Amino acid sequence: MENLSLIVGLGNPGRDYSQTRHNAGFQVVELLAKRWHAAWTTEKKFAARVARAELAGGRVLLCQPQTYMNASGESVGAVLAYYQIELARLVVLVDDADLPLGEIRMRPGGGTGGHHGLESVSQHLGTKQFGRQRIGIGRTVDGRRDIVNHVLGQFSADEKKQLNQVLERAAGQVETWLSQGIQMAMNRFNGVVATEETTS
Repeated sequence: MENLSLIVGLGNPGRDYSQTRHNAGFQVVELLAKRWHAAWTTEKKFAARVARAELAGGRVLLCQPQTYMNASGESVGAVLAYYQIELARLVVLVDDADLPLGEIRMRPGGGTGGHHGLESVSQHLGTKQFGRQRIGIGRTVDGRRDIVNHVLGQFSADEKKQLNQVLERAAGQVETWLSQGIQMAMNRFNGVVATEETTS
């Protein structure tokens, strides 16, 4: 559908998961909905929560699949098909344990990096060529590959202070993607989020 963009935050539904590292994508779209005064509704036909906004550049759908992370593609594929949204107007927001906390990275396509949510989306869309924003959540100190407990764990108090800045910057990157395109969003925002220093 013309001038309709889809922003999907990936995560797991339910209170137990709401503040976990794996739900960073959910947290960014929730911040965007708050900024845009967009109300969430549950859309059973998409197995998703959806919020709608009218912005200067057109209409926007925010989406939180409620299928659990590993089946996120079911919701994304259903929304895209129903509204006939072009792939160029889709961006998927995900956590990334291979990036340190404090770094965000948007790309127009690429691999899944072993992220089960991206794998599901790629499988249902039949392509890896869709925009994605990776939000760094870091790894455990010893760098183990078995990080299930890490990604499903809560952010520490110190991490939460930094996370708020990361979410704000990630939301700003998505808004730039909407208004000026992915190249400008990448150029302006990809990289490490500068930590605010307190001044006396």
